Amino acid sequence: MSSDLTTVPKGIAGPSNFIDERIGAANFLKRNLRKVFPDHWSFLLGEIALYAFILLLLTGTFLTFWFKPSMGEIAYDGSYAPLKGVMMSEAYASSLEISFDVRGGLLMRQMHHWAALLFVSGMMVHMLRVFFTGAYRKPRELNWLIGVLLLTLALVEGLTGYSLPDDLLSGAGLRITEGVAISLPLVGTYITFFLFGGEYPGEDIISRFYSLHILLIPGLILALVSAHLVLMWVQKHTQMPGKARTNKNVVGAPFYPAFMAKAGAYTLFTFAVVAGLATFTQINPIWLFGPYTPADISAGSQPDWYMGFLEGSLRLMPSWEINMFGTAHAGTLPLSVIIPALVPLGLVMTGLALYPFLERWITGDHREHHVADRPRNNPHRTSIGMAAIVFYGVLWLLGANDELSANFQISLNWTTYAGRVLVFVLPALAYVITYRICLGLQRHDAGVVSHGVESGVIKRLPHGEFIEVHTPAADDIEAHVRGKEAVPMLPVEADGAGIPPKGMRGPLGKLRARMSRAYGGEKIALDEGHGHGHDEEHAAVESGEDRSLTH
Repeated sequence: MSSDLTTVPKGIAGPSNFIDERIGAANFLKRNLRKVFPDHWSFLLGEIALYAFILLLLTGTFLTFWFKPSMGEIAYDGSYAPLKGVMMSEAYASSLEISFDVRGGLLMRQMHHWAALLFVSGMMVHMLRVFFTGAYRKPRELNWLIGVLLLTLALVEGLTGYSLPDDLLSGAGLRITEGVAISLPLVGTYITFFLFGGEYPGEDIISRFYSLHILLIPGLILALVSAHLVLMWVQKHTQMPGKARTNKNVVGAPFYPAFMAKAGAYTLFTFAVVAGLATFTQINPIWLFGPYTPADISAGSQPDWYMGFLEGSLRLMPSWEINMFGTAHAGTLPLSVIIPALVPLGLVMTGLALYPFLERWITGDHREHHVADRPRNNPHRTSIGMAAIVFYGVLWLLGANDELSANFQISLNWTTYAGRVLVFVLPALAYVITYRICLGLQRHDAGVVSHGVESGVIKRLPHGEFIEVHTPAADDIEAHVRGKEAVPMLPVEADGAGIPPKGMRGPLGKLRARMSRAYGGEKIALDEGHGHGHDEEHAAVESGEDRSLTH
């Protein structure tokens, strides 16, 4: 960056002086408005979720003016003729009113729904970026835990909002929610009665979900987002490896005006994309589903995509149950509901929360990290992440096994049987393939450092062989590649005499040492670059000492 960061622009100096004369905050503003942010496209992924959340707050506020969170029965008398005279809840009737009678109501409803999908997807993609680049390492473990909690709250927020219109599709999701809640041992009936206000479907679930959806959960998300941004601001942003980038500096552009202008444009662009989707792409047409009644169900019903993996786990799970003390009268544990409802989500969320601490325990790395990893340079971490994605993807896909069966003329039973196998086989296969790809990419990087990059120039050697001339890599490319660090690993010996360190002598210590040796260390060193077996010929070609032909 060519501008002098010590020179305060007039656009900052004037307002800073104005505020300083009143509340004494000029130094704070001058210091923070010139804070430097790194410039990399992947850092914008988290901003998608932030701007979608802002749009959710704006459109949600609009919808609250007309939505009635009541399950009281009324006869519909609105503009949608096919449902005239049909008995329905006030919640469903007001949702229809927003869609057909409120000016701009349908646009706001659809923008709210699309923004919700974008919010969750933006959080997931941002979390994957942080995971694959190791940006969760010290000192950012707390911010990582906040992110995991935010994702969990976003899923619950989506579930509560999806249920509010009280249409047949959302009611089917509520029925599944009730089935999961009541299956929990000991506390299931209490949770169900608390949520529904009595026997399913009760009279209070919409009003209670409404309070959760517009007040409690958004307040928690807003507080956690604020804490997330404050921590990121204080700890400074990570940056990708490159020229002049170290753990002690930040290379990029200042918050004002560069980053502020970019963020403002990106906000408007995000809003425009959501508005375009809401205008031209229909989503959640509740008038086609009709009001919810417990006796009715529709074929081919699917939840929003972020809940699809839980639907898939329910469909794949065999019908297992345990009768306590050998009799159903003493209590039954429906494993066919408890396991798919709790285990996949528990594995993913618990694994995400614990991973920074497990990695530090395995590698013994207690340093601060402000330069992110390239995913290829930590192949085991990248492979674990890809295995988790494939695990999620198989469950998500099999959440629509009835649609797959109907559209591809495959037996529904066989799709289920295949899914039960693939949910274990494909993640393991993804791990192995990803690991090999990472090693291959590391070898390519080593070749770039050792022999340069392909020039596109073909030369003929004196003995008749044709080769491609390599040229040294550009400075920025080579610096990016040389930013690689070996994955830390625990010391094998305490004193060089073959004696393991004190904490690694028991069974757990030996396991930790084996895991550290497998996970850490340099897999492919940069000086192990592979050429074409013609180092002398390459040197001769590049020095112009051969009588070759250029094509």
